[in-house]
Amino acid sequence: MNDLVIFRGGGDVATGSIQKVYRAGFKVLILEKEKPLCIRRTVACASAMFEGEIQIEDFKVKRVYDYEGIEKAFKEDFIPIIADEKGVYIEKLKPLVVVDGILAKKNLGTTKDMAPITIGLGPGFTAGEDVDLVIETNRGHNLARLIFEGKPEENTGIPGNIQGFTSQRILRAPASGKIKVIEDIGSVVKKDQVLALVEGKVVKAGLDGMVRGMIKDGSEVSLGLKIGDVDPRVVKENAITISDKARAIGGGVLEAILILKRRIENAGRNS
Repeated sequence: MNDLVIFRGGGDVATGSIQKVYRAGFKVLILEKEKPLCIRRTVACASAMFEGEIQIEDFKVKRVYDYEGIEKAFKEDFIPIIADEKGVYIEKLKPLVVVDGILAKKNLGTTKDMAPITIGLGPGFTAGEDVDLVIETNRGHNLARLIFEGKPEENTGIPGNIQGFTSQRILRAPASGKIKVIEDIGSVVKKDQVLALVEGKVVKAGLDGMVRGMIKDGSEVSLGLKIGDVDPRVVKENAITISDKARAIGGGVLEAILILKRRIENAGRNS
């Protein structure tokens, strides 16, 4: 398994990195929650936890349940995803790389001793302490920058600006309970149109545009949770392709793996 990269988390941002690493020839395994609350479901590997098998652009993801399933998925050219929040399979498989792509804005248990190379995406990690390297995830001049020492920028809490819209794009749960989706991903909608219901309370669009992200119908959500987003650009392809941000971060992750792998190999030759 010296070419194995394990990702903790398979959301839409991590998926950009998963694609890059897989394309470069590494084996990839994804560890996820049993019931992930991903928003951009059509471009999130985590969706395979519900669907069983999915295809995103040029690669396929398959839910598996044990080591034999992982091996079978590799042979069939699938990227396997398995329910494992605690990282049990990291200890079992001893990968070359662990990438924490949960994007929880805090470290949920990733440590440097998990693998020869450990990488954290975004706030919550300190390069040189809990991981070897951190990738900047905040939009702007430093997006996807490799941080070899120290921390990335703090979470601003402000969504990225698209055509002048920031927080208006985001849909949040008006109550705790089960969501009923009315307008799913890809739907063209108008401002104030009802897009979903949570325990009878409405979720309205904050602008005209296209639903780019929506949590899975029937999911249990909590008050204030981000449950979707509306893109003012009505481009159908954007709903089913990996975002610019995720691709940029993916390039940073692949670069980081290659740099750190070369350092390990050079150290071995010089010892």
